[in-house]
Amino acid sequence: MSESTQQVEPRGGRAGDVLVDLKGVKVHFPIKSGVIFDRTVGFVYAVDGVDLQIRRGETYGLVGESGCGKSTLGKAILHLETPTEGSIVFDGVDIASLKGEELRRKRQDLQMVFQDPMSSLDPRQSVESLLVEGMKAHGLAKDKAKTRARLREVLAAVGLPPAALSKYPHEFSGGQRQRIGIARALCVDPKLIVADEPVSALDVSVQAQVLNLLVDLQQEFGLTYLVVAHDLAVVRHVSDRIGVMYLGGLVEESEAGELYHKPLHPYTRALMSAVPVPDPTVEDQREQILLTGDLPSPSNPPSGCRFHTRCPWRQATRCDDERPELRVVEIDGVTPGHRVACHWVEQIAAGEVEAHDVEPELVVEHATGSHDPYVPHEQMPGDSGV
Repeated sequence: MSESTQQVEPRGGRAGDVLVDLKGVKVHFPIKSGVIFDRTVGFVYAVDGVDLQIRRGETYGLVGESGCGKSTLGKAILHLETPTEGSIVFDGVDIASLKGEELRRKRQDLQMVFQDPMSSLDPRQSVESLLVEGMKAHGLAKDKAKTRARLREVLAAVGLPPAALSKYPHEFSGGQRQRIGIARALCVDPKLIVADEPVSALDVSVQAQVLNLLVDLQQEFGLTYLVVAHDLAVVRHVSDRIGVMYLGGLVEESEAGELYHKPLHPYTRALMSAVPVPDPTVEDQREQILLTGDLPSPSNPPSGCRFHTRCPWRQATRCDDERPELRVVEIDGVTPGHRVACHWVEQIAAGEVEAHDVEPELVVEHATGSHDPYVPHEQMPGDSGV
């Protein structure tokens, strides 16, 4: 069975054993205006209706352009951002319904590795103080000797010597600081780690070390990861399954190997065509898709399919006024469970719908500061057209 069609079993769990279940998750941020009294004049639809499942022991990769809502979705799972709507069930418990002490206790199972290792570590605290802080918060540091042994164990797991405990963050390199951030998450023995751009601030040579470390730790501790990244190569290296986000919603989800060998959604195909191939012959012959126009504003998303303003396969019907459902598709060579949010994905795959040129649309400013690429400038209400 080829890499593109085989079913990948999670590295540290049973296939089908769901740890995180998201249904209809929305995170909307109000746009305020006013000098004396604030009034809500609109919303930023950062996450707007996401359904996904993360299986126990697997690595789920989440990719997309900057501003598509992937980091906000990761924070919503940890309840660092409060969902506006929908349910987030973690290990059988609806996280969105927890408050106060119940939520604080549950956070032992949910940890995060932040993008910038320097700003996420308190420069005034030693490494030992940084690691013990979380353990104390969850009542795991009652015995001093056992706590010290646990710290040494975790540091060894991330490749740092015991002498690091007495040092401060500024005394380490970027890769070492990220290892400290990973160690801090591991200290409380979590079930899920959300890694938000875990290697984007690191040199290329260090990135590989940290990614390999994450894989090794998953096998050793039976961890489940949600890896948020914009680098397709990073996500491919560590992920079992990958979800592609565009403007607040998932547009495609499949096993990692299949997504790279057989992308189906027009946006995913455009992303994959932008990844360079180190073979001049293959590079010249493969599909090249250059997207026209800017990414629409999440405060004023398009009606219908969010991607239709830039889609080379846009059709006159359905695309503009009917938002496609993320659904399982039945296409030759595609594994069961491959989900795509496109009305015409079967026809595009069969060649019945062909690509065409896309006319760029003018982006204008609203009074609220949002962009509207869908109304021609001369048709804006109250606008003189100048």
